[in-house]
Amino acid sequence: MYCNIFGHEYQVTKKVTYHVKEYTCRHCKKELTTNSNGTLTELTPKFKEINAILERIHTTRMERLKRKSITSSIYSQLV
Repeated sequence: MYCNIFGHEYQVTKKVTYHVKEYTCRHCKKELTTNSNGTLTELTPKFKEINAILERIHTTRMERLKRKSITSSIYSQLV
């Protein structure tokens, strides 16, 4: 009812990657996510699965980059 009159009030509930986020309306609890075009779409089970896979890939890539930078900084100090 509130959202029909005043509109939704979305807030970020999860940062999947730097560009993909999940949103929830504070009043009606409607869930949205960003799609491949950057627009908001309803968070369906298919998009939940896609976001989970994206998050896993993003996390492992960031961890690998962090380890690589630590290793290279240690190596540069030894040389």
